[in-house]
Amino acid sequence: MIDSVINFLNDIFWGYVLIYGLLAVGVFFTLRLGFIQIRHFPEMIRCTLGRGDPDADGISPLQALSVSLASRVGTGNIAGVAVAITLGGPGAVFWMWVVASLGMATAYAESALAQLYKVHGPHGLYRGGPAFYISRGLRMHWLAALFAVALILSFGLVFEAVQANSIAEAWVTFGVPRWATGVGLAAITGVIIFGGIPQIARAAEWIVPFMAGAYLLAAAWVFATNLAEVPAVLSHIVQSAFGLTEAASGVAGSMAAAMLNGVKRGLFSNEAGMGSAPNIAAAARPHPHHPASQGFVQALGVFIDTILVCTATAVMILLSGAVPSAELTGVALTQAALGEHFGSWGLYFVAVAILFFAFTSIIGNYAYAENAVVFLGGGDGAILVMRLAVLGMVVWGALQAVGTVFNFADASMGLMATINLIAIVAMSGIILRITRDYLEQRRLGRRPEFHLAAHPDLADRGVDPDIWR
Repeated sequence: MIDSVINFLNDIFWGYVLIYGLLAVGVFFTLRLGFIQIRHFPEMIRCTLGRGDPDADGISPLQALSVSLASRVGTGNIAGVAVAITLGGPGAVFWMWVVASLGMATAYAESALAQLYKVHGPHGLYRGGPAFYISRGLRMHWLAALFAVALILSFGLVFEAVQANSIAEAWVTFGVPRWATGVGLAAITGVIIFGGIPQIARAAEWIVPFMAGAYLLAAAWVFATNLAEVPAVLSHIVQSAFGLTEAASGVAGSMAAAMLNGVKRGLFSNEAGMGSAPNIAAAARPHPHHPASQGFVQALGVFIDTILVCTATAVMILLSGAVPSAELTGVALTQAALGEHFGSWGLYFVAVAILFFAFTSIIGNYAYAENAVVFLGGGDGAILVMRLAVLGMVVWGALQAVGTVFNFADASMGLMATINLIAIVAMSGIILRITRDYLEQRRLGRRPEFHLAAHPDLADRGVDPDIWR
């Protein structure tokens, strides 16, 4: 009975509400913000590399980006892309690009809003995210609490087990017992998350650029050594996206299949609109000192996750001799592809990539959940319980298949995404206003700064006057 209810909710959320809702909201913000993700792309780089004014209460923009990428870039970037190509043909890659392009505008909107509505939490650290702007901006405390609970259940608990399971699956083929993977992973995770958000940010700042850089360098090498074939592969991707080519090896490659699988993979991977990344965006000390700047930073995160990392996986598969099939898909397809390019080293490379991608997702997801615990009124004791629960889920996930629990987490994530999309559309006027304020100051040649005194009505909408004085 429970399985049937959960499956029904997932069919509603992921088959209808979110697939169309996330796309519609992406189009909405792309148009309302004047194609901000294209016209102001250089601003994303500038805001990310800025160190900001010294502020012990927050993390740097680069650290905030690294933590969000830690969560975004997971095993789905390796296995999920391969599944999308298997089910939708090469054209699925094109629709991933489309979704990411639209999602950048959504990511900008939700993260700028999270920065605007951040508060000082326990020990003075910045806290914020959808639960905070729903509660303070829309004054819907019950809905904010529901969002926070859904986030803890999905990102804070079950997804931790899923990532641990992916690592254990990859390493058991090399003779590493599942229990050893689980215990070792929990130990390393504990060292990092018990240091709180600042420790997670410092770890992510070192690990994420290394792991993403190594993966992209491998893809660049494949590109360079197969340069003559690249134009044909790119052409095949575009033609397949519109059903103009025959799918390889009998895989359904119609436009509908390509669109459906590309859209799903893109949405699941970049998390734009899900309400996850804004939790760490709020913890940043922005540079410039304006809420819009962190919106630009997190929009760049979507670009890196999908346009760069997911595309790297796709191109390495399509330039190999590996043929997608029902038997050869997911991680196995990616391993086969890299085996074609790098020989036996390709198998080890994928296993190491999964280790880093999944591990960083574990610590990134925990950072989001800690914010939700703080919103619900949890102090140091509640945070300690959350940390111990995460370590328990990591060990459990390494030992067990997640099954029904994963479907429940999917339903929880569907609920939080639905709540977040409604909230950011309802508050789109505020997003547009702070965006215009930022861009107008840039146009006048000034470094943008946000002062609440210039927007007195926002003080009545829950914005903290001490932070934005």
